[in-house]
Amino acid sequence: MNHALWQRASRRCLLLIDRLPSLARPSWVRPRLPRPPLRITALTLLLLIAVPVWQLQRQPRPRAQGLERVMALAALIQSFAATPQRPVPALWQQRLGKPLAERVWRQQRTPWWQLWSRNGEGGAVLALPAAALAGVPPASRPAQALVVDDLLLLAPDPLTRQWLSQQLSSRPRTLRGLEQVCRQRLETSQAVFWTPTALAEIAGPLAPLLQRFQEGCLNLNLAGAGLAWTGEAAAATGLLSGPGSALASSAKAAAAAPLASDVLLELRGSSLDLVLQSLLARQLIRDPLAARYGLGPAQLPLLRQAPFRLRVRPLAKGPFQAALELQLAVGSDRKDWIAILSALRSALEEQGLQAVTVATADPLPTATWTREDGVVIGGWRWLSVRGAPPELQFFLGPLPKTPVQEPPLAQALPPVASRITQLSLRLQPAELEGRGLLPPALPAVIRSARRLEVTALADQAGRNPDPLSLLTGRLDLNP
Repeated sequence: MNHALWQRASRRCLLLIDRLPSLARPSWVRPRLPRPPLRITALTLLLLIAVPVWQLQRQPRPRAQGLERVMALAALIQSFAATPQRPVPALWQQRLGKPLAERVWRQQRTPWWQLWSRNGEGGAVLALPAAALAGVPPASRPAQALVVDDLLLLAPDPLTRQWLSQQLSSRPRTLRGLEQVCRQRLETSQAVFWTPTALAEIAGPLAPLLQRFQEGCLNLNLAGAGLAWTGEAAAATGLLSGPGSALASSAKAAAAAPLASDVLLELRGSSLDLVLQSLLARQLIRDPLAARYGLGPAQLPLLRQAPFRLRVRPLAKGPFQAALELQLAVGSDRKDWIAILSALRSALEEQGLQAVTVATADPLPTATWTREDGVVIGGWRWLSVRGAPPELQFFLGPLPKTPVQEPPLAQALPPVASRITQLSLRLQPAELEGRGLLPPALPAVIRSARRLEVTALADQAGRNPDPLSLLTGRLDLNP
């Protein structure tokens, strides 16, 4: 009897609970909500990830955005690490004034930059993080200051400031290819970035020979009493093809031997086309070569593909300050080269020069050329080399001394992968400057240096050769 009463009471309690409002039910009796479909869940997660990424791409880091905008207007930019323990640079004192420059210089903890604009006018622009003058009242700031995102630009004059302001007010140009790599270098290390405008200004008449290095950047590092660097360069703006493993592994192997004391400059490469490519691409140059010297479409490929070595030697006396020697590895088949020299001989004779044949044991033609007054102005000769066919040497100036036998040109370059082309330049800048043989626009630190070495490597394998060259080098300063 008691058991039956207990069962009826339990059923009534459960029925009463079911009739309560849903908000009053205990959590353990609430009904489960239906689960959303898997596709909706995946779409929601994708949106939660994609939207922040999209916002970050639209709003990059302030420094990157400011430096990108400035790089689009700069012909040359150099970055410097913070070194408050060193004296205040003259550029800082000129742009900020001595008292403010000393105060900001002591407080610096981040990199700073100097740049030259692409309009080709005005002096260097000093670029600092805008936070460097955070505690300076606007009235006390330099009149030529201009804020670009988180960068503060200090122009040399009102006209440069106005030009920068006008250019920066327009929609910024997006950096491409190698420019992006160079921006990262400028942000994180001591580096230099150049454009075709800067290269043409600095190299002067030599700029057409540097077509492969129109745009690029280098990391700079102090190395003993000099400066060492590594970086990349391209033949045009916006190109990028990262250096492959073959280039990276060949960089150390490409180190050159010390330059001989009687050589002011030596340029050598795996093919003469590395320096003649831009010149021979111009019809204004090709036509006279074909018409006057017989170097037409059939002969130019021979010239372009030959490994070469170009040397400049000092002369102690005579009408010339230096002599020029160009040595070519012409290969085993010399018939085509004999025809080239024959046509060249006729062209020089028509110009009034006189040939003086030099008697040698080799039946190949060897000659020097003189003016009407008897001064030797140049010529050519064949040189024997160990274990290889004779090589052809052109020279400007008096007949060079008979050289000590050297390794063949194809072996003289440091050993690297066969598909890699290389170009090596070594010179004594101070000696060349003393003879007035350097472009005047070169920086003073280069013109006064004791030695300069630069090596360029490029991967030319396949139908699409790498447009990027890997650059390494060193600058040794005079004491």
